[in-house]
Amino acid sequence: MKKQNISNKILNWYDNNKRDLPWRKKVSKNQRQYFTLVSEFMLQQTQVKTVIPYFNNFISKIPNLNRLSKVRDSKLMKCWEGLGYYSRARNLKKTAKIIIDEFQGDLPSNEEDLKSLPGIGEYTSRAIMAIVFNKKIIPLDGNVERVIKRIFNLKKNKEISKENLYKKKNFFGENNRASDYAQAIMEIGALICKPLDPLCNKCPIYKNCESFKKKDFDIVSINKFNKQKFFEASIFKNKYKKYFFLKNQKFNFLKEMPIFPMKEITKLKYENHIGKKINIKISNMDMRIALKKTKISPKFKNGFLIGLNELSSWTLPSFTKKILNTVKRT
Repeated sequence: MKKQNISNKILNWYDNNKRDLPWRKKVSKNQRQYFTLVSEFMLQQTQVKTVIPYFNNFISKIPNLNRLSKVRDSKLMKCWEGLGYYSRARNLKKTAKIIIDEFQGDLPSNEEDLKSLPGIGEYTSRAIMAIVFNKKIIPLDGNVERVIKRIFNLKKNKEISKENLYKKKNFFGENNRASDYAQAIMEIGALICKPLDPLCNKCPIYKNCESFKKKDFDIVSINKFNKQKFFEASIFKNKYKKYFFLKNQKFNFLKEMPIFPMKEITKLKYENHIGKKINIKISNMDMRIALKKTKISPKFKNGFLIGLNELSSWTLPSFTKKILNTVKRT
């Protein structure tokens, strides 16, 4: 099948099946740039269905790039609360400031300038180039990678390397509707070529798919390093039912956010620990946290007490929330 026919089939499918996502609304040029910038930052490490309500809330509270560049950090973090990876929010604001100050309020229209902005790397720059500026680029996200792996039935580490996947993107060819085309291929990966139980009977290019011909849909991934670390969190509550927190300096990705005093411990001490334990994944870390209640107020210069009725004005990391929910029940 010619590449032109492939792109036509993909676009026809997209026109009839694409999701109604809030950042795809027909808006002005400046709003389109802003919607794409915010959504692409949110979609880093986070699924679409999770992002949608956060995006809608964020846009309602911070409606444009100029407002974003001037927003108070406390409000910014409150709008981001629950999405995790909070450095994305900080980088988004820094990027907004630079765009206002150095690019006259317009997103730069070349990859090098885009990649010079905080929080924008190879993928995000290429996604913006395709979606906003209609450049004939197909960004390589997890969905596109999966489609390519299935089309060519790629299994070996050398075959699924980024370098080889970039080469294999040539399969899709180009289309003058570059913005829609890039999103269409990602959409096929998200809705049709799913990690488990792909819906091949609804796929516009299943006849070109080696995995379909072989009925072999297993996806092979290169394992990413994921650290497992063990911590003990000290929980102190005074007679006024206020909890003791610190402004985080321990974890780079959650700077200044309230956390319970925590120290790293050995796996053996964690396993022998008496009391409640919680598990949570943060960034590339698998955190195992043992909870230790104490009747003695910890001594830290940057510590402070917060009552439960005061927490709504604070942005809490997800593991702080999880610890708090656990100790409130005991």
